[in-house]
Amino acid sequence: MDFTVGIATTAAEREAVYRFRYSVYVEEMGRYQDTADHVRRWLDEPEDEHSHIFFALEGDRVVATSRLTWGGDRGFSQRQIEQYDLARFIAELGPTRMAVGERAMIEPRLRGTNLLERVMSVSADFISESGICVIFGACEPHLLTSYLGMGNRTYAHQNINSKEAGYLIPLISFPHGPDALRADSEDGWPSCIEDVLTVGGAVTSRLHQDSDDYWSEIQSALRELEGQKISALDGLRQDEADRVLTKSNIIECNAGDRILKKGGVARNIFVVLEGTLEVRDDDELIGVLTAGDVFGEMAFLLNRARAFDVYAATDDAKILSLSESTIRMMIADDTEVAAKILLNISRMLCVRLLKAN
Repeated sequence: MDFTVGIATTAAEREAVYRFRYSVYVEEMGRYQDTADHVRRWLDEPEDEHSHIFFALEGDRVVATSRLTWGGDRGFSQRQIEQYDLARFIAELGPTRMAVGERAMIEPRLRGTNLLERVMSVSADFISESGICVIFGACEPHLLTSYLGMGNRTYAHQNINSKEAGYLIPLISFPHGPDALRADSEDGWPSCIEDVLTVGGAVTSRLHQDSDDYWSEIQSALRELEGQKISALDGLRQDEADRVLTKSNIIECNAGDRILKKGGVARNIFVVLEGTLEVRDDDELIGVLTAGDVFGEMAFLLNRARAFDVYAATDDAKILSLSESTIRMMIADDTEVAAKILLNISRMLCVRLLKAN
């Protein structure tokens, strides 16, 4: 089927986008229950009034969309400024060189295709003509590797923890490369950009770190468990671990961060590296997780939605996010390593059952 990709300009087109957002965010993901219009079954936001909305049509039905808010129109909302820590960038760069990309989504059956990238590419001419050099956005932890592969970077020292949107990793990208900002000054990059490029944020990605250093960081966090507790990575040689960790990320969390949302559709597996987490069913405490524990494995093994919420209970908690697609490919093509991981997870589940009884 051919798709028509463009920008929503009429009221009817924008309303069709709002209804599509509702189907994805509210009906599929269970989010924005307090702010969505349940009578009209659509989801619109104040930012929509002065943002550029892009979409793809299959026939006359919206199947993908994204939104770009440019600082040169009517500026950014207070929510955007706070969530993406924009104040320091506005002060140095000015709002006209910045944009926020949000509400990127695609119909479930079309995920894994390049349709969403086609939708987002429609904005390329506008970005170039407007002189936008920096674009901010966010994604869920299980999508992080995909976004990093498209040229995004993590930069924030604290991730987004929103009741409506969930737990998100802030991202930054440079459509013309970071050197486009360095060329403006004999002193090099503005300090806010230099901080992004040299310091980074609350996420460490295997894509951006030497494999030996990355594995050493994980080993160091789990070394104290030897002989005391089973880990999902027990028995792996470094070369085997490197294959498992290809699309993984280490995420730093603060107390109160909701890392998993009950009903969520992502199926990546997490390993606690540092700190304490709590598993909750609404207000009921189901269990406590500490270093070495695995969570998210039920959704992976049973191919179902998340059964519980998981919150960070302490500051400076660290979790390792393992890619669902990587592990499933290993089950098919790297069976020896996959067997070690699944055996470790099975043993951990047995220990959990014994403790429960």
